[in-house]
Amino acid sequence: MDYKNTLNLPETNFPMRGNLSQREPKWVAEWEENKVYEAIREASKGRPKFILHDGPPYANGDIHIGHAVNKVLKDIIIKSKSMAGFDAPYVPGWDCHGMPIEIQIEKQFGKHLPVAEVQAKARAYAHEQIERQRKDFKRLGVLGEWANPYLTMNYANEANEIRALAGILEKGYVFRGLKPVNWCFDCQSALAEAEVEYQDRKDPTIDVAFRFAEKEKLAKAFRIDSIADGAVVIWTTTPWTIPANQALNVHPELDYVLVELNEALPTGKLLLLAKDRYEACLAQWKLEGSVIATTKGSTLNNIAFEHPLSRADEGFNRLSPIYLADYVTIDTGTGIVHSAPAYGVEDFISCKAHGITDEQILNPVMGNGQYISSLPLFGGLNIWDANPKIVETLRHIGTLIQTKILNHSYMHCWRHKTPVIYRATSQWFAGMDVTPNDGSGTLREKALKAVEDTNFFPAWGRARLHAMIANRPDWTLSRQRQWGVPMAFFVHKETGELHPRTVELLEQIAQRVEKEGIEAWQKIEPQDLLPADEASQYEKNRDTLDVWFDSGTTHFTVLGGQQHDCQGSHADTLAWPADLYLEGSDQHRGWFHSSLLTSSMLYGRAPYNALLTHGFVVDGDGRKMSKSLGNVIAPQKISDTLGAEIIRLWAASTDYSGELSISDQILKRVVESYRRIRNTLYFLLGNLNDFDASKDLVPQDKLLEVDQYALVITKNMQAQILANYEKYEFHPAVARLQIFCSEDLGAFYLDMLKDRLYTTGKNSLARRSAQTALYYITMTMVKLMAPILSFTAEEAWGEMRQTFLKNTSLANKITVFTELYEEVPTFTQQNELMQKWQRLLEIRTLLNKELENKRSEGIIGASLQAEVALQANANDVALLNSLGQDLRFVFMVSSIRVSQGSGDEPTFSIHASSHTKCERCWHYTDDVGSDKDHPSICGRCSSNLFGDGESRQYA
Repeated sequence: MDYKNTLNLPETNFPMRGNLSQREPKWVAEWEENKVYEAIREASKGRPKFILHDGPPYANGDIHIGHAVNKVLKDIIIKSKSMAGFDAPYVPGWDCHGMPIEIQIEKQFGKHLPVAEVQAKARAYAHEQIERQRKDFKRLGVLGEWANPYLTMNYANEANEIRALAGILEKGYVFRGLKPVNWCFDCQSALAEAEVEYQDRKDPTIDVAFRFAEKEKLAKAFRIDSIADGAVVIWTTTPWTIPANQALNVHPELDYVLVELNEALPTGKLLLLAKDRYEACLAQWKLEGSVIATTKGSTLNNIAFEHPLSRADEGFNRLSPIYLADYVTIDTGTGIVHSAPAYGVEDFISCKAHGITDEQILNPVMGNGQYISSLPLFGGLNIWDANPKIVETLRHIGTLIQTKILNHSYMHCWRHKTPVIYRATSQWFAGMDVTPNDGSGTLREKALKAVEDTNFFPAWGRARLHAMIANRPDWTLSRQRQWGVPMAFFVHKETGELHPRTVELLEQIAQRVEKEGIEAWQKIEPQDLLPADEASQYEKNRDTLDVWFDSGTTHFTVLGGQQHDCQGSHADTLAWPADLYLEGSDQHRGWFHSSLLTSSMLYGRAPYNALLTHGFVVDGDGRKMSKSLGNVIAPQKISDTLGAEIIRLWAASTDYSGELSISDQILKRVVESYRRIRNTLYFLLGNLNDFDASKDLVPQDKLLEVDQYALVITKNMQAQILANYEKYEFHPAVARLQIFCSEDLGAFYLDMLKDRLYTTGKNSLARRSAQTALYYITMTMVKLMAPILSFTAEEAWGEMRQTFLKNTSLANKITVFTELYEEVPTFTQQNELMQKWQRLLEIRTLLNKELENKRSEGIIGASLQAEVALQANANDVALLNSLGQDLRFVFMVSSIRVSQGSGDEPTFSIHASSHTKCERCWHYTDDVGSDKDHPSICGRCSSNLFGDGESRQYA
């Protein structure tokens, strides 16, 4: 007789090899065909809401590994919340307007297209990009409302954005003014703070002399009778700003000195410098001299000096007065700062505070980076090309003290990677320190309070965002582009004032945009909405809104705002405020930031209750992903070779609070981790193939003791993982699941269980008790892993529905994602159970070491060949003997005798059994052959096959 055929061996259609890359696309298609997301929504009706509002990726270019991390983390949270009993919808979105798309249209079709054509082509291009990205996001196993995402370019959203603008305008936060803003010559537009990055750049630095022009005033300030020829010296890294110089700044509390040089310069023998800097400056310039007078900076107020180019051309024949400014430092330079108010925020503020009007501010640099043609000497030159010419001119007329090349970190456009300057332009701003019409706190005050009221994951995000809000300038809302939501104002031609009915007019315009999109604004003329006597006095504002206003108002345009005061595009599904915003850590200065400001203006609080940030993806050596380095790993390639499931497991098992490292080697380790989990599932499902949960479940009080223990550790494991999920900490959850599979199950329970599962009677209590435990373990494990290993959990769920769940109500549940986490049985004596079995496992570990030694020495082969004599203290003896004959199954040996010894820890005497090995169960016992009809098997196997079956009580 072939006794192998009498064993209850595992059998399952769940394959050991996942073959993920080939099979996952079929599941994605099935999820869509079976309307799995809709089924989740239906199952979640009436539950408490959990809203994760999707930060919209930009609709340009294929997704990269950073996108994949972001979407996978969101999907894990949405699924985990749904299975925890929440109604957790996921509405993905896309950011569709703005510069990058407009630049793509320029590249493809050329510049200077009619506005209507740019908008039509940009809209079509964005749709193409969205389709590409949507396909890749779905391939990652992300479930959501993919058929109806929110797009910032949807007509309703464009209209609602205009309404949001009306809301902050009505509250009094919006004003127009001339201010230096971040300006990109390639974009030909102002840039938001989040659109500026820093790169190293080499520039000429210059020390420049401004000759004394008001010597009597200067002599009086230094309390001396008269003063000779000399100059005040400034240091700057931007020679191109010298033609626009209009003032000098000194600190009122610093000491300043007159230094008499041993040898005269072309400007004279005297230099005016900060006391704390003069020695370093003289040394640097290789000059010698001594201090002849000292004064406080405050005494120099309004004393004027010759412009350094005044003797090169009459066009520069003007004076530069000294203004007092607290921002002057003595870390570098001369302690005197040159001020070109058109090209520096602090310069601008200082000059305005001293009475210079907008009209008086010199602004010779045009939007394309060239000087206006009328600028003497340098007209028509690009400012970077003009730098060396300005230096040479200063040298020629004797006002250049020194020049050097400096390698420094400088502002660049994040799109073009080209230098950005501060440039004064007339723009629309949201004032950070403006008191709104209702007299409530300023925007800065409200936003800072909102930061304190928000939960941050990780916690350091609070300080980062707080610092950004505390120090940021007014928000430049306007952009000079075409593909964007219009700042649909009518402005008085002479005064520049907004029409007094602007809020009302914005609503009328919004209603048209709702039907025709932003294209409607191009068709509207003042006479269409204004009375005839007013229409001729007003003109359309041509600016568009900053694209960060687009995404920053989605809490209004999509969620519907506070108390649904806006018919947001998904307000019926979502809710305000969101429970969570989740993006990369760069969004402290981006989407988190703009959303906070718009919501603080509209509602006085943040649009979210919590912020979660993840780090950037780097390679295995910690280097940033870069095409030039050749270290880019595309998510599409991983999906096509290893499977998207591996991306999901990698993202979940990495501590995302810092940088996320990825490489082929790292992915190999992830694949190994996946295999361990899959192999565990394979074993569980294989041993439940003949189990029917509708009738075979053993009542929990009838379960064998080790099965009860297995369920206690399963319940504890579940509690730990759910606590991790609650805190959005996924890498410890993955680690706990892996330990559960490899140690709790693989190294003990499942290994020990094989004998009972395979050899006892098919329908015996002993076997059904084991299968009942496996049922709860499988149900728990599959549901717990579903948010992370979605494809594998769904594959396992399909197998479960066709086997042990087929006669239950769960057989008709088409997806695991409609389920709640498993209710694992609770046992009244579970603490005692844990203590008992943990001690048994400690002793088992000690025994296994000794067995391994004997195996290495060649004394035994498999552990079942061993006969063990164990000596232990009284407590351990009582514990071990409480298992009776089942103890040998726990220790997986053929025979064990327990007696009391003297030591604290057990000792073991091990020898190879002299008995015959049972052909069926492989145990070595003295009753092999006791059944004459079956001489090659033991009495236990004979009973299990042909008699009443063995009795198991504990294991």
